[in-house]
Order: sequence, then C-alpha cells, then structure tokens
Amino acid sequence: MSAPGTITRMAADAPPEVRPVHVRAGRLEHRLGLLAALGGFGMIALTYAPMLWLGIMSVSADPLGGLPGPFTLEWYDRLFTDRRWVGPLLASMGCGTVVGLACAASGLLVARALPQLRARGALLIAFLAPLFIPGVLLGAGLFLYLRVFLGLRLGWWSVFLAHFAWAYPFALLALLVTTTRFDTRLNDAAADLGAGPWRRFVDVEFPLIMPGVVSAALFGFLLSFNELARTILLRGTATTLPLFEWAQATSHSSNVPLIFALATLVLLASLLLIGVSFWMLFGRAADR
Repeated sequence: MSAPGTITRMAADAPPEVRPVHVRAGRLEHRLGLLAALGGFGMIALTYAPMLWLGIMSVSADPLGGLPGPFTLEWYDRLFTDRRWVGPLLASMGCGTVVGLACAASGLLVARALPQLRARGALLIAFLAPLFIPGVLLGAGLFLYLRVFLGLRLGWWSVFLAHFAWAYPFALLALLVTTTRFDTRLNDAAADLGAGPWRRFVDVEFPLIMPGVVSAALFGFLLSFNELARTILLRGTATTLPLFEWAQATSHSSNVPLIFALATLVLLASLLLIGVSFWMLFGRAADR
C-alpha cells in the first residue's frame, strides 16, 4: 500500500496537459453563454428599438427629418382634431374581439379532442398549414374563390374569415400547450366523486387551461387588429385601422406625421392590454 504522501506527489506530478481539461471546457461554456446572451440582447434591441424610436419621433416637430427635435405635441393635437381614424379603430377593435373569441372557443374544442385522436399528427399539420402560406397568396385565393367563383359580395364577413384563417393556428398552438399538459386523472377523480362532465370541465379542467384560452383570444385579437395583407383583398367596402394608416401613408395628400402619433397610441394600448392580461394570469397567482 502506498503512503499518502506518495499519492499526493503522484497527483502533483501528473502531466500538465491533463489537468486543465475542465478549465478549458468551463471557459468554452462561458464564452458560448456570453455569445448567446449578446445575441439575445441584440434581438431584444432589434425588436424594441424601433418602437422606442417611433415614440420619440411622434413628439418631434419633423418626424421625417431623420433626427428627433425640437419636441412638440402638435401631432397629437392634430390627431385628436382630425377624428377620421376613430371609425376604423372601433371597427378593428370589434372585428378583433369577434376573431379572438372565435379562435378561443373553436380552438378549445379542437385542442381538447386532438390529443385523443389517432391521426392527430396529420390533423395538426392541416390546422397549422395557414402559417406557411404567404398572406397575399391566401388573400388572393380567398378572393378568387369567394368573389369570382361563388360571386359573393365581400364585406366584414369576408374580413373576419380571412383574419380567422390567419389567427387560428396561433390560437390552437397556445391552447395545445396547456391541454396536452393537463392531467386527465384529475377528471377521473372528479368523476369518482360524482361530478358530471360539465362540472368537471368548469371546476377542474378550465381553471388549469385558462392561460391557454386567454392567450388564444389575445392572439386572435392582436393578429386581427394588425392584419393588412389579407384585408386589402377581402375588405369590400370595410375599412380597418391598418387600412386607414396604409391609405394615409401612401396617398399624395397624406399626413404621415399623424400616423406616428396614432401608431404610438396603439402600441401603448397593446402593451397595456398584454401587461394586464399577464398580471391577471400569472401575477395574482404568484402573490397568493
């Protein structure tokens, strides 16, 4: 048996190239983590910097000049004086609300049944196919089918149909995240205690999948509220807020600076809606 001192000297005399392996691996992981963090912060900056710049230029006297300043609230004053945007705004909010509710309700029915089916993979691909179809192509296809082939008069119903086809796959994905993670044994336990199907859904299942339902409704509302490519082809005589902004930005007599102020207000309202929704879903639960 070797003495403890001999073992210590043998470990100390080990080749130097063997001992730093873990150190080099640690340094590599650190550099990769730093690179990933820089990339993540870069994407955050790329996402939010244009929004911040939009808000800054909305209070600039010359928003199209390239540099902000001098600062003024003139464009907001003109925006609230020229109220032509109010009608399209209310129309977009109404259409978005209907689309959001339809996405949440229909998506909930499919998301609850899909995990129990044998051909769920093929069905899921069919439901998600609109995600991979360009918006203009889908709008043109619906226009040719509804207006040219069927001879129907386009209007708000066709706008709703186009928005629903675009938003539904996102809503379904949000719902599948919660429904596939739901433990069906909870329903079995409730049934053993005498609860019927409706009581099991209301008291057991729905509270646990409610974040997915709210997310689906938010997806439907926000995607419908901001939709333009499909709306242009299927609007008939309907005018949404994105259509109004697009017309103002492209016409010769447009007031482009007003669009900066209007877009900033819409952005703040959207962020507020998302913040309140997340607080209701997750913030209050964390405080309990």
